[in-house]
Amino acid sequence: MSSPEIASLSWGQMKVKGCSTTYKDCKVWPGGSRTWDWRETGTNHSPGVQPADLEEVVEKGVKTVVIGRGMSEALQVPASTVDYLKRSGVDVLVLQTEKAVAEYNALAARGVRVGGLFHSTC
Repeated sequence: MSSPEIASLSWGQMKVKGCSTTYKDCKVWPGGSRTWDWRETGTNHSPGVQPADLEEVVEKGVKTVVIGRGMSEALQVPASTVDYLKRSGVDVLVLQTEKAVAEYNALAARGVRVGGLFHSTC
């Protein structure tokens, strides 16, 4: 199963190829995607992305996770979250969201088992 392409990104809106939902923030993995609802884990811009936000994507057997920190990079990614991914044997890239989407799409096009968490506003 391949990772779905991010078809479009603009402030507050993301579309994943093959999915009719328009996301504000989303999680993607080989074969699927869904809304990334920060309330599920109590995530805020600071301290930022928690290991619990990533567990679902890691469990899909990804080799790499790309995290989009927002258009202005307001979303933090603490060292403990990066360490969690490394301990799980997953490579991680943390980038501004437009750069993150471009990198994610490039990896997906090469057939890498890539997942992502993307914040589409601040």
